[in-house]
Amino acid sequence: MTTPMTTPILSIVIVSYNTRDLTLQSLAAVYADLGDLPAEVWVVDNRSVDDSVAAIRQHYPGVKIIENPTNAGFGAANNLAMRQAHGDFILLVNSDAFLRPGTIAVLLEHARQHPDYGVMGPRILCPDGSRQLSCFRFTTPVRAWLENLWISQIFKNHPTLGDYRQWPHDTDRIVDFVIGACMLVRRAAYRAVGGFDESFFMYSEEADWQWRMLQAGWKVGFTPAATVVHVGGASGIGEKARINRHFFDSLDQYVRKHHGILGLLSLRLAMAVGCSLRTILWAVTYVTFPRRRAAAAAKTRLLSWLVVRQTTCWSPLFKAR
Repeated sequence: MTTPMTTPILSIVIVSYNTRDLTLQSLAAVYADLGDLPAEVWVVDNRSVDDSVAAIRQHYPGVKIIENPTNAGFGAANNLAMRQAHGDFILLVNSDAFLRPGTIAVLLEHARQHPDYGVMGPRILCPDGSRQLSCFRFTTPVRAWLENLWISQIFKNHPTLGDYRQWPHDTDRIVDFVIGACMLVRRAAYRAVGGFDESFFMYSEEADWQWRMLQAGWKVGFTPAATVVHVGGASGIGEKARINRHFFDSLDQYVRKHHGILGLLSLRLAMAVGCSLRTILWAVTYVTFPRRRAAAAAKTRLLSWLVVRQTTCWSPLFKAR
């Protein structure tokens, strides 16, 4: 941990919202991986009510804590710390993400070897050790049709038509964007494009940020040599419906911002068509395979909700960004 006279190489930022125990575990993994690296650690608390701040102060007195008076959202909270951070690199870590040994060193080494990379992302694993999608293609109207009509799955290895879903995440490569659970950001890239767009409360803000980096000439790299375990959705446990609304509202906002109203209309139509087709398939599964009825019923409910949402919820179309 850095001393007042040490210039940090790395600034680590964790945003916490009612995830006290997970945040403490995440901090434990961070400090175990830091070793003697000059670094500063920030936690931005979005007005937790589970005594997160008191627990962090008790167990990790060296952490710099920013207490938000309200839940400012993911991007705005990270921005608060990044504006005050001093490191040449900034590592953003979710409060429910746990660095495996060597992750920091690997990410820093890859970033130094590739000075044109604005962001480096690690391989993300679920708690059971299975692969979690760590990076995605940028959402565009064309890609929405490719995915909703299964074209990207049919041509899964095509460099343009395919996506990253079938790729085993086992090689270094340049990607469109990495998920925000853990990402190493070069300070020069942050300075070039600014922080997250704070009009995104939660979801799609990392895609928007990395799209802006791409437009500014930076690249996004991925390496499986660095590994992080991510629980996922810890702040929204018990609020699945609200989380779903946030996700698709933010997706609308992203497409509206970068592709205009016509682009958003195309996305909505593609999703309505794709979800309708999948609803039929899951309904058939429900009838045909009794052992899969629970999963089929859940999928059918979600897809039906999406069809209704994509065809009746029009307010995002008229939100200028």
